[in-house]
Amino acid sequence: MTRKERYQFVIDYFKEHAPNAETELLYDNPYQLLVAVILSAQCTDKRVNLTTPAIFHRYPTPEKLAKADFDSLFPLIRSISYPNNKTKHLIGMARMLMEDFHGKIPMTVPELIKLPGVGRKTANVITSVVDQQPNMAVDTHVFRVAGRIGLTLKATTPLAAEKQLIKFFPNELIHKAHHWLILHGRYVCVARKPKCGICGLRPACKYYQAHPLPEEELS
Repeated sequence: MTRKERYQFVIDYFKEHAPNAETELLYDNPYQLLVAVILSAQCTDKRVNLTTPAIFHRYPTPEKLAKADFDSLFPLIRSISYPNNKTKHLIGMARMLMEDFHGKIPMTVPELIKLPGVGRKTANVITSVVDQQPNMAVDTHVFRVAGRIGLTLKATTPLAAEKQLIKFFPNELIHKAHHWLILHGRYVCVARKPKCGICGLRPACKYYQAHPLPEEELS
């Protein structure tokens, strides 16, 4: 199977089996999504979704959050990984939004990465989810799954993987392909022991070709 054929197989599979793939973070507007994505770094979406309602209730807008102090916000974030840094990042992010962007969430990657707590991955998530821009956020799931399947070759960094993925996925599908790969990595192609027996991508997967399962373990 050529690389082009592999991508087409993956696209066809997910179009059929996950046509409406989307983020599992719960949000109502771009501000809430930005807060949730900042909190989600090295933390599960499930934990973030348990945490954000109280934050959004007390700080429903960037203006409100910009006026928060550390001691007031920290207790709401205590259960999240790296709560000290993330508390500082959220307050700094909101203050910069008010000072530099009139309280509006910018929709370009260069502008977003100026905000505290926002790296390239987070900026790609925001622009692709909110605006469906052809930006590919590469987290640990995307990096792992793309490498295992063979969508990326010899990509040793998230940026290298991102460049290959946006080259081979059609522009209009990149924002959705991000969710396809994340969710596949979260529930099927898991880190320690991928669930190849239930995976519909086996015919296109380089990892499976090198690690086939006995017939009785396949479904």
